[in-house]
Amino acid sequence: MMNPAPALPRLAIHYCTGCRWLMRAAWMAQELLTTFEKELGEVALVPGHGGVFRILCDDELLWDRKIDGGFPDIKALKQRVRDRIAPGKALGHSETAAH
Repeated sequence: MMNPAPALPRLAIHYCTGCRWLMRAAWMAQELLTTFEKELGEVALVPGHGGVFRILCDDELLWDRKIDGGFPDIKALKQRVRDRIAPGKALGHSETAAH
């Protein structure tokens, strides 16, 4: 009997429905699934309220709008996700310093 493959990480993007942040959350989910297509098992969009915009990886907080002061730049978010799930992965243009 073969051992099952280890479960890939799960990201959850909690967003405020009253603030109409679904499109922002969905775009970030798309970007992350495209960049980490082999490293992620799932990206869930989790509706909430009260101005929430929070991103967790396997229940570990990666970004919170209220703590981190706004929404993540996609480059910064990809770096945080990479550092958590695939530290050796190169991000190409997402790592290049702005000129």
